[in-house]
Amino acid sequence: MTINDTFLKAARGEKTDYVPVWYMRQAGRSQPEYRAIKEKYSLFEITHQPELCAYVTRLPVEQYNNDAAILYKDIMSPLPSLGVKVDIKPGVGPVIDEPIRSMQDVEKLGEIHPEEDVPYILDTIKLLTKEQLTVPLIGFTGAPFTLASYMIEGGPSKNYYKTKAFMYSEPKAWFALMDKLGEMAITYVKAQIKAGASAIQVFDSWVGALNVEDYRIYIKPVMEKIFSSLKDEGVPLIMFGVGASHLANEWNDLPIDVVGLDWRLPISEARSRGISKTVMGNLEPALLLAPWEVIEKKVRAILDEGMSQPGYIFNLGHGVFPEVNPETLKKLTSFIHSYSKEQFGK
Repeated sequence: MTINDTFLKAARGEKTDYVPVWYMRQAGRSQPEYRAIKEKYSLFEITHQPELCAYVTRLPVEQYNNDAAILYKDIMSPLPSLGVKVDIKPGVGPVIDEPIRSMQDVEKLGEIHPEEDVPYILDTIKLLTKEQLTVPLIGFTGAPFTLASYMIEGGPSKNYYKTKAFMYSEPKAWFALMDKLGEMAITYVKAQIKAGASAIQVFDSWVGALNVEDYRIYIKPVMEKIFSSLKDEGVPLIMFGVGASHLANEWNDLPIDVVGLDWRLPISEARSRGISKTVMGNLEPALLLAPWEVIEKKVRAILDEGMSQPGYIFNLGHGVFPEVNPETLKKLTSFIHSYSKEQFGK
């Protein structure tokens, strides 16, 4: 089966014939086929059924002609392997009834054994990469800070004060937790790559809540460990967070291939600040609800900035909203492909 490797080339900073595109949260969300499935099954129930999970994963690639698929699952998927009880509550998100409060709680956490603990995830990857996809599959993991924030807060938070308080007041327990989650991420991701994932994205969704100094002290060491451990796997590594423009240069220092940008930091400014690696982004997701002429104008401007040097992947600045019309995403992908081909051909 021939794989379209345009996304992989761009991730490595190589020249491409056009700008590759995929969308965060492209699997599901706004697709009517997905909503029909969700009437019968929960997120965890879908991910535990490889055939169904593979279908949800590949559907946006088939509908939109995207250049990469991202595995359909949640960043919380591996936590039960550590002994963390997670419940995804509709309209709320992940909820953990027994939050981390002490070193003793951290020491109770187990280790992940992917082949035993999450075989359904690995089976989904194998199914997709060996039989179904003609584009690369992106595997992923949540980053230690974001996972820790759920584990300490007990669920979503607006200010993460419990997480920060634990970080400041219990540094030994904090770094022990970072080590546990870092090792989990490494083991989990290596299993995904072995199963067939062609690239890996690390989501640090909430790390923008930290300032640069705290990031360097409390987070960066474990991120360096994770990416250094994965570097020899030979797949592109992507770093992404929301509201974390002030950390983009810190990410650029990490042994990664792609710096993901949300909509707050223009690509031209990121590059002027010294972001030398491939960049990915960064259309404001809400613009997808605007008239097409508004979308096209903004996308053209983003593409012009991104194409100014090699190493650019188009994406949203965060995930697809459920309210987005799938036809808009199909039209957007087509425009990105045709416009970038035209510009590269000049």
